[in-house]
Amino acid sequence: MSNTPVTVLGLGAMGKALATAFLTNGHPTTVWNRTPEKADALVALGAVRADDVVAAASASELVIACIWDYASVMETLEPAADALKGRTLVNLTNGTPDQARRMAAWADKHGITYLDGGIMAVPPGIGTEQAFIVYSGAREAFDTCLPVLERLGAARFVGTDPGLAALYDVSLLSGMYGQFMGVMHALAMTSSAGVPAAEFVPLLTSWLEAMATGIPRFAEQIETGDHSQHVVSNLAMQTAGFDNLIGAAEEQGVRPVFFTALQDLMVRRTAEGYGADDLTSVVELMMTRK
Repeated sequence: MSNTPVTVLGLGAMGKALATAFLTNGHPTTVWNRTPEKADALVALGAVRADDVVAAASASELVIACIWDYASVMETLEPAADALKGRTLVNLTNGTPDQARRMAAWADKHGITYLDGGIMAVPPGIGTEQAFIVYSGAREAFDTCLPVLERLGAARFVGTDPGLAALYDVSLLSGMYGQFMGVMHALAMTSSAGVPAAEFVPLLTSWLEAMATGIPRFAEQIETGDHSQHVVSNLAMQTAGFDNLIGAAEEQGVRPVFFTALQDLMVRRTAEGYGADDLTSVVELMMTRK
């Protein structure tokens, strides 16, 4: 499928990166954007600029959408529904699981084969070993298009429920942002005392790598709902010491906003009698079903 034609709708930073990856791998690529000038650099690489979204959708059997949000995707694609009939639409726009499911239902109504995807990479990483994309929806379409989709990065199919790719996407991002916030808080603390980043960062990196080995244990506890097995440091002990994280931040003039929410959950869960559990026990308070 090295010469399979592809259409890319949306030419923001990510859309441009997607189109570039297809072009540099020999795929005839049609591009469209509301602002036509955004296609100039891609046209110089050999892309065909479509005058409108209907022409863009008609140009290829495989159509990739990467637009601002799902509302924008729907607004863009609605006039092109007839042109998309019988084609495969891969929506790589960030959104929620329910938005993806509604998009899939719209596609099915119009005879469009639908795949939803979550891009786990920044634009410069597209087409490199650092990029991977999760997909969900029509399995047969994924299998057929896999050689083309792999031009963008490692492709992983996570299920036929169209909402699963979005769920994986936001869950992976949640882990990333949680880590980033912890790292930023840690660096704010050391920076407030004049500790050189070059001195502290190697210790922080090593510590985080060591602590990441506990993720499989956390996953097992959360999946089974049993937070009392393989406990290394129980919740009561961690709760007792957590005041020091808050107090030290305040002493250093750093707002502990990232940690106060966690402390509230820890205190509440301990008070409810689960002090012997692992830290994962607070997940039971995070679930709306509780």
